[in-house]
Amino acid sequence: MPQLSFIVSLPLQDVQGYKLVRWRVWLCRLVTVLTLGLPPVLFHWCPRLGVLVRCRACPQALADILVLRDSFGQQHVVHILTEEMEEGSHDLMGPQEDADSRDTVQLYKEEKTLLRYYLFEGLRYIWLHKKGAFCPVSVLSEDWTCKDLHNFKKGLSPLEQSFRRQLYGTNLIDVPVKSYMKLLVEEVLNPFYVFQVFSVILWMCDNYYLYASIIVVISFISIGVSLYETRKQSITLSNMARLVTRVTIRRNSGGEEDCVSSDELVPGDCLLIPQEGLLLPCDAVLLTGECLVNESMLTGESVPVLKTTLPVGEKKYCPETERRHTLFCGTQLIQAKGGGEDGCGAVAVVTSTGFFTAKGHLISSILYPQPINFRFYKDAFKFLFILGFFAFIGSIYIFVVLYKVSLKTLIIRSLDIVTIAVPPALPAAITTGTIYAQNRLKRKEIFCISPPRINVGGKVSLFCFDKTGTLTEEGLDVWGVMQGGPAGFSDLVPDPSRLPPGPLLSGLACCHSVTLLRGHALGDPLELKMIDSTGWTLQEPDGDSRTLDEEFGISKVLAVMRPPSHCHHSQGASSSEAVAILQRFPFSSALQRMSVVTVSCGGRAAFAFIKGAPETVAGLCRPETVPPQFSSQLRHFSSEGLRVLAVAYKPLDVNSGLKTIEREEVEEDMQFLGLLMMKNLVKQESPKVMDILRVASIRSVMVTGDNILTAVNVAKSCRMLGAEEKVIFVIATPHTAESRPTLRFSLEDGGGSAEVITEVVIMFLSSQHQYQGASGYHLAISGKSFAALCDHFPEDVPKVLMRATVFARMTPEQKTQLVKELQNMNYRVGMCGDGANDCGALRAADVGISLSEAEASVASPFTSKTQNISCVPLLIREGRCSLVTSSSLFRYMALYSVVQFCSVIILCTVKTSPGDLQFVLWDLLLVTLLALVMGLGGPSEELQPSRPSASLLTLPVLGSLFIHSCVIAVGQIAALLLTFSQSWFVPLNSTVFGTENLPNMEDTSVFDLSGFQYIIMAVVVTKGYPHKKPIYHNCTSFAVMVWLVLYPGSFFSHYLQLYNFSDMNFKLLLVAMAMLNFFICFDLLIDCGILNCLRLLRGKRLSKKRYKRLNHLMSESTSWPPLNQTLFSTNHTAIGFS
Repeated sequence: MPQLSFIVSLPLQDVQGYKLVRWRVWLCRLVTVLTLGLPPVLFHWCPRLGVLVRCRACPQALADILVLRDSFGQQHVVHILTEEMEEGSHDLMGPQEDADSRDTVQLYKEEKTLLRYYLFEGLRYIWLHKKGAFCPVSVLSEDWTCKDLHNFKKGLSPLEQSFRRQLYGTNLIDVPVKSYMKLLVEEVLNPFYVFQVFSVILWMCDNYYLYASIIVVISFISIGVSLYETRKQSITLSNMARLVTRVTIRRNSGGEEDCVSSDELVPGDCLLIPQEGLLLPCDAVLLTGECLVNESMLTGESVPVLKTTLPVGEKKYCPETERRHTLFCGTQLIQAKGGGEDGCGAVAVVTSTGFFTAKGHLISSILYPQPINFRFYKDAFKFLFILGFFAFIGSIYIFVVLYKVSLKTLIIRSLDIVTIAVPPALPAAITTGTIYAQNRLKRKEIFCISPPRINVGGKVSLFCFDKTGTLTEEGLDVWGVMQGGPAGFSDLVPDPSRLPPGPLLSGLACCHSVTLLRGHALGDPLELKMIDSTGWTLQEPDGDSRTLDEEFGISKVLAVMRPPSHCHHSQGASSSEAVAILQRFPFSSALQRMSVVTVSCGGRAAFAFIKGAPETVAGLCRPETVPPQFSSQLRHFSSEGLRVLAVAYKPLDVNSGLKTIEREEVEEDMQFLGLLMMKNLVKQESPKVMDILRVASIRSVMVTGDNILTAVNVAKSCRMLGAEEKVIFVIATPHTAESRPTLRFSLEDGGGSAEVITEVVIMFLSSQHQYQGASGYHLAISGKSFAALCDHFPEDVPKVLMRATVFARMTPEQKTQLVKELQNMNYRVGMCGDGANDCGALRAADVGISLSEAEASVASPFTSKTQNISCVPLLIREGRCSLVTSSSLFRYMALYSVVQFCSVIILCTVKTSPGDLQFVLWDLLLVTLLALVMGLGGPSEELQPSRPSASLLTLPVLGSLFIHSCVIAVGQIAALLLTFSQSWFVPLNSTVFGTENLPNMEDTSVFDLSGFQYIIMAVVVTKGYPHKKPIYHNCTSFAVMVWLVLYPGSFFSHYLQLYNFSDMNFKLLLVAMAMLNFFICFDLLIDCGILNCLRLLRGKRLSKKRYKRLNHLMSESTSWPPLNQTLFSTNHTAIGFS
């Protein structure tokens, strides 16, 4: 039985321990009582402050509380928990001579069998005394080898299982669903609502009862809706995450079986999978048998995957590299076979539980998303401090102007200006555009689980695309097959069923992972087409498998391939015979191949077949069996855009243990058989989308696992590249015992070398002369060259990434690495794929779109039900529209504060203030309605080359707000001075202050003009061309204000406390002043280029983005890339930038 291992992984956080100090805790409680609960509110906003006040720093070993700093710089506070271990449990830790185990035993003895641990984001961290740190509990099993896992086949004893359950915890992905009361308390303690409560109390003291009451009602409605939606989402996620079922496990060295609840499972439990499958409640590795699995919930891939038995060996087990043998939590096991005594069902061992499973990590990413590093959100909160500064200045001004009034009035007026200058609705307003965009996307069947990323989509500058199933159709059509051997290739055979009986035909029929479900074949579309082209049929053991076992003279046959009953061969050879599949080594993206072990009828002969990437398969064959024309034929077919696979085989000794033979032994010294060519058609939407992205100045990049020449052909077919562009090959080789790493750029068109597969291809948009001027060329690089480039030529990596368009033969890990490298160059990277091998890249990208039939896939932030890339420009258009809307709403809310700030300051100067209903009209009937309508405008129909700005603190934006603010203030002062200049003007009563002076001429003139200014500012900031459709929604509001100025009527004049001017010429003059204000703000500031003058004053500066600076340097260089020169890792040209 494998012992628990204590290999500590690198910590993901910085951890500081703190111990509670009793007198400090009691002092905090006393202050809480005296201040009516102020300390808990402050500690809720800043948990670390509560730790510093109540605790003292100490080593982690003695700590009661820990402060964690994650990789994003955010701090979290967690409490240490303890649990008493059962007596005798430490005896299960293994032999005393094992150092790590002795450490753990010592821990339990010193702590009197107390287990110390904490929970962070669902994960359990336990204390290891010798390591002096808290480590994730998963380290106990992360060093298990494949052989160790097979040793678990006999099952755990009840005592072992109980001990492990105490260590690992229950097997639950528990999403907490908070009560309405707890949600209410947390919501009310939000700084936004605390500020709202402060404002309401202040307004009540100032006799603004109606306005305060309306705000209270709106706040209660908002809180109620928020609580309902929050709890509803929590319940939905909890139901999706929580999985408890009954499972069967082995106990006591295989002597008995036990049916238990899945929440009792622990790593090391031996799980018996029934033939009909189950919804898996944990991560497990398959020990015997095969399982057909639907992984769409995790990967978005709709095609079921066949999982096979984990080979026995001393190799360390890793779920990522052994994906084809690993069953992931939350996936549906459709069918299990070949693992039980009767050939039914399968046997697996649990490797991870709870939040440590694949599903647990994905649920955790939803519950605790990574902070989005987006400038817009950072600038928005920085701007609040600017408004706060103006509020402070305004308060001082009010204090100076009104120093003679009563102290109560002075305090209220000074604080009231703060609630006006810093609008509490500002943070909520910037999310309005995102909500509108999310609803529009949902109607287009694009679903989003991370709404803030919609705005990020508006800044995407580069989009990566997978090839198969994304740019091209999922299905492939067999184009033909060619037999090959030492003498060369035979003629092309368009129909593989016309091949003569022999190893090639048998290999095409047998080398696959297709399985049957209720009589229907399921598997990879490529393999289904391949089998169909041979005419052979698949048979699997049904119930009692002894019939097939007897036919082929061996036990536990996985499947049988039978040739058609009537075969017609041109050479008149005898018909083929049935072949049984004994072992499958499934396809691996890292290995780029799969293989099977087969046996003929009666067990007379055994063969191993392999198929995969031609260059990979050829490298595993004996050199004398590979045709001399291999490279030229491969280049020819790949350049035609065909998907090329190579097939090879070798005889095996029937008595050599065919069921236990390892993959490394099978896949060596093979004999080359031939090539299979398949045609992959480009989806009709792909070229159109590439044209749209090109016009929008968004780079398109292909990232595929296919052959580089095939990828280049597809790139040309979908107009990612021009059809007439030239090709340059650059060979990148890693370090070997015989040579140093090299990098070579060559203008040759191909040559006859197999090194084509590991080279970089450069395609020109223009002539040789223009190329030497470094204008318009592309690169396409294979995975092997990309690895060599990153390892040995790091200075060339940014330059290659700047010009690369096609990345071929890329593993899933390399796809993710590529996305991160592009992000390091300050690209905003989008990724579109169909799940499966793209999951890592989809999650790493700023905007990841999974093409899946699922309504929402946790594989990426966005999921599109449309099975083509037409969703990409749609998402970018919505992102740009949302970003423009969010920016416009932010500026509008800021300007709304300025308008009201100026009105209150000016009126306070003349000893009056706006009335209760005047504030209601401003804030609710004008500002709120305008803000809601501003977000209604949808995206423009076409993508433009320019991208909207995501910064709110640039000189043009701040300059615009400053000039608008000046115009607003000057306009209101002018309206007041115009009123003073009238012959009929009567000053207000200066012996009283505030609303007691209403109605008066000063307040009415300022109210009328400021009402127009609210509408004018909405028109000015809503001008979102070219990223947003024009929207004409302010005419009605403007007409209402004209009516209130010219003909308010006695009813509205009475209730709004407005002075009814009898001079119509004066009223028309106020309307004209508003029109002048509009003309200055809208036409002169925007259309006539005053803002452009600010940009000219700032001057054209070199962009801070690394890729733009590098592009500028490369466009001026004629020395890179150097043609027809072999560069060494210490001798290559570099274009650097600081």
